[in-house]
Amino acid sequence: MNLDFNKNDDFMRLEISDLKRKKAVILKGGGKDKIKKQHEKGKLTARERIDFLKDPGAIFFEIGLFAGYEMYSDYGGCPAGGVIAGITYIKNRMCIIVANDATVKAGAWMPITAKKNLRLQEIAMENRLPIIYLVDSAGVFLPMQDEIFADKDHFGRVFRNNAKMSSMGILQIAAIMGSCVAGGAYLPIMSDEAIIVNKTGSIFLAGSYLVKAAIGEEIDNESLGGASTHCEISGVTDYKAKNDEDALKIIKNIIDKTAENSKAGFNRKESKEPKVDIKNIYGILPKERNVPYDMKEIIKCLVDNSDFEEYKKEYGQSIICAYARIDGWSVGIVANQRKSIKTKKGEIQLGGVIYSDSANKSARFIANCNQKKIPLVFLQDVTGFMVGSRSEHGGIIKDGAKMVNTMSNSIVPKFTIIIGNSYGAGNYAMCGKAYDPRLIVSWPTAKIAVMGGEQAAKVLLQIKKSTLKKQGKKITKEEEEKLLSDIVKKYDLQTTSYFAASRLWVDAIIDPTETRKVISLGIDAANNSPIKEKYNSGVIQT
Repeated sequence: MNLDFNKNDDFMRLEISDLKRKKAVILKGGGKDKIKKQHEKGKLTARERIDFLKDPGAIFFEIGLFAGYEMYSDYGGCPAGGVIAGITYIKNRMCIIVANDATVKAGAWMPITAKKNLRLQEIAMENRLPIIYLVDSAGVFLPMQDEIFADKDHFGRVFRNNAKMSSMGILQIAAIMGSCVAGGAYLPIMSDEAIIVNKTGSIFLAGSYLVKAAIGEEIDNESLGGASTHCEISGVTDYKAKNDEDALKIIKNIIDKTAENSKAGFNRKESKEPKVDIKNIYGILPKERNVPYDMKEIIKCLVDNSDFEEYKKEYGQSIICAYARIDGWSVGIVANQRKSIKTKKGEIQLGGVIYSDSANKSARFIANCNQKKIPLVFLQDVTGFMVGSRSEHGGIIKDGAKMVNTMSNSIVPKFTIIIGNSYGAGNYAMCGKAYDPRLIVSWPTAKIAVMGGEQAAKVLLQIKKSTLKKQGKKITKEEEEKLLSDIVKKYDLQTTSYFAASRLWVDAIIDPTETRKVISLGIDAANNSPIKEKYNSGVIQT
């Protein structure tokens, strides 16, 4: 192994170590004191509830761990968005769990909390997975009600999705394990079955103080909306549990007796480990994001037996299209290439740029995968589409539109891994967040933005200089350097994988060695939802 490989390996290991440190802080939720108070009430924490509910040894792939990261500093932050959520197995059945973290703002809903809940409901609907709500929430975080209450994708959308999932036959089970007030009371009761924990769970539209203020009635919260009230008098809830553990056992029993879904039938054979050590990725991916490398070497670390069949190998080489298997699952891979290639016209530095021929090749390959019902995996390290007069005259916009069109209309599940750069329209064409990937994750090395910081700084500097010139002014060299530095710093902060994950532009930040596991889990989830529609790419200009 050469010196560059070792340097890259060291850099990636430091990035992963930093990722683990950041995760460890978030996993503490609201902190030791809040966890202690939860235990003193006889309640488990959200993470303890999930651990008890899932099958022993089963994976829990957490969605949105970094939701809200370094956001809401004026309110003391919001670790994991105040809700723990992800995909796991209960009684050997793949399920989604969404658990309010009462150690964070008493489980109150911040804007990112709503966004995270909606993302988990979206995953449940796309993959037809049962969804379990472990409710322990003080309701909407009132100081930010204007950012969570009234818009289409705000708090109310959650209840709309409850109704939609019910009509789709997607099982929803709710356990009321703490407070559940006001509009939030609809979530568990719009679920198919509701459990309430005696003495610690309560549910009502208005608590005792508001009832007193509104109608003058004096009543305590337990009599108003506790377990005995709703299991014996109102009939609002279906099961009374003695404690948290009992409630979770009831959920397990319900899941255990639920019929399996029909399967989509995606092709799977016996899984084989890659011949190339997956940890080689650490040394292959360059530390500097503008240094070329061969994406095929990354693919060899990810696919079964390190074996793949490349489609149109000699044509449109800035994108690799290949058939392969990942953990036994048949996949179609669309990956950006960054290495230099030799052509009859000389050596070309591809640099993750999408050319017209690559876009055309990708569009055809994506259509072929849809015809064969093969899930698509996008490996993103893209700086955008090729620019300049030659590309514009050659119809790069039209060719890029073909790729976006076929990808947008795909009926097979899509999975996106952001390895490095994810800039501009390249993010879109390579199945960015806006294009409904079933799962979208990034490595710590990901950079997501309209363009790189350096390019953005140069563009904005030109605009600034042009504006000053019209005013009869000039920018000094010192001012120019400061402006460039400030813009690059701002862009570098806003393009990190953590900035993206905090806003749920990606579902998770993962160690590259977890990539196979995540893709396999995603296809396993998607296999629960048979494809019923017929593929139609729409109108494509030729």
